[in-house]
Order: sequence, then structure tokens, then C-alpha cells
Amino acid sequence: MQNTKTLVSKFKNAGFQASKLNQAVEIANKMKEEKATIYFTFTANMVASGLRGIFAGLCKRKYVDLVITTAGAIEHDFIRAHSNYELGDFNMDDAQLHKKEINRIGNILAPTKNYVLFEEKIKPIFEKLYKEKNKTISPSELAFEMGASLKDENSFLYWCAKNKIPVFCPGITDGAVGLQTYFYKQKRKDFGIDVTKDMNQLASITLNAEKTGGIILGGGISKHHAIGVNILRGGFDYAVYITTAQPWDGSLSGARSSEAVSWGKISEKANHITVDGEATILFPLLAAGLKL
Repeated sequence: MQNTKTLVSKFKNAGFQASKLNQAVEIANKMKEEKATIYFTFTANMVASGLRGIFAGLCKRKYVDLVITTAGAIEHDFIRAHSNYELGDFNMDDAQLHKKEINRIGNILAPTKNYVLFEEKIKPIFEKLYKEKNKTISPSELAFEMGASLKDENSFLYWCAKNKIPVFCPGITDGAVGLQTYFYKQKRKDFGIDVTKDMNQLASITLNAEKTGGIILGGGISKHHAIGVNILRGGFDYAVYITTAQPWDGSLSGARSSEAVSWGKISEKANHITVDGEATILFPLLAAGLKL
């Protein structure tokens, strides 16, 4: 780890994205030193990869104060606490994989049997919450119970539950969690997941923070939920983006941190950077440079 940290420090004068990564490390350390409330966002594909263990490590050390992610990230983390994924290739015969009941995520393989296991494990959690939470739950309550049921220290949900780090998931129905909710509602028709129930807690965290910082991997709903809520306080004070998306089509995923300034999602005076590159390569290097 120390050798990697030294390597990243040498990136400062290397130019191109290497210099920007070094700057991202400096901003991330600055937000922690300034005791900013740190929002950590990432997408599902990253949790299917080896980044999952790094995410768990940051949550274990309480480096982040809250997580905003997708339904897919929650289910991948939960499934992998019970069963393994496999490494494949980007150029496989997908028709043959389908016949073998294997689902491909880039070059990572997720057997369908894992989703059968997911169904078995999530049902008792739904039932527990149904009886305890007046039939309607929030995504963060579901994420907490899922994490509390685990014993896998490589799980970010496990450490978030243990350290009471809230996990917000505004798109909770977009994935296997949503499908299983639909199935469960056939039995408990008055059961529901209300995404608005989390808004008060998220807004309160944001409004009560002296400073806020975002470590934002990838894009989509996770990214926008974090920068969007920070409009309430005049924008993030610090922000680090890592993305492979490009800005030319006007997408939120490709939008640079500077674009968020125009919306008030990042403060005009904020210290922010966008690093172009793939997170499974760049984020371990960034994490190695953090002062934990």
C-alpha cells in the first residue's frame, strides 16, 4: 500500500489523467481534513467487480458518511456475501451463456442460481420489515436490514449497517430488489417501499453539514441524487468525479464537475476535479492515496 501511495504521489507532474488523479487524492484528503460530510456514490457494475472490497474497507473505517447507490449495487453486494461470481471475457458467446443460465456483466459472470438464492434470502428480510415498520419501508431501512443479516466483511452493506452509515437508493425498484418486491406484494398487498421516506433524512444531513464533499464514481441516478440534494445548501464544497462517460451528448453521466457549478450542485468556490478513466483501475490508486 505504501509503495502504491508513493507511486500516486509521483503522478503530480506526470501530466494528463495521472496529474488529475493526484489532484483528486489531494481533494479527497482535504475534504476529510476539513471534516466535510462525505457522500460516496457508485454504480452496480462496480460492486460486481473487485472494487466491492475497497468500498467495504472505506465503510469499515468510516471514511464516508453516507452512500448513494443503485438497486443493482445492493443486490450484487448481498448476493456476493452468499455466493461467488466468476471471471469470464468480454467476447463470449452470449447465446451459449444464456443456455447455461449465466449472466454477463462485461467480463464478469453472474450465474442465475445466485438470483434464486437472492430470492430465498430476501424474503425473510421483507417479512421482518413488514411486521416491524408498519408495512411501508424506506430503501435505507431495507439496505440496513440486508447488511445486518450478513457476516461478510467484504460487504459494504455489512459495514454500513455495523457503523450506521445510511445507504440511500432512489432507484430501488430498478433491479432484482424491485422484482422481488413485486413478488412479495402478491402475498402482502399492502407492503411497499417508499423512496420519499428517505428524503427527509438525506435533506437533514445535507442542511446540517458545515461542509460537504462527494466522491462520485460513474454516473446515473447515484451521481445525480448526491449533487441534486446539495442544491439545498449551495452545492458541494468538494467533489471528485471518476468517469468513462463523455460530455458531448449532454448526459448527466458524462457531465464534468464544472457543469454542476452552473446548477448550484457544486459551489462556485468548490475544490473539484473530473478524472477520465475506468474506476477499477483508478479508484484503487485513489484509495491508496487516502489518509485513512
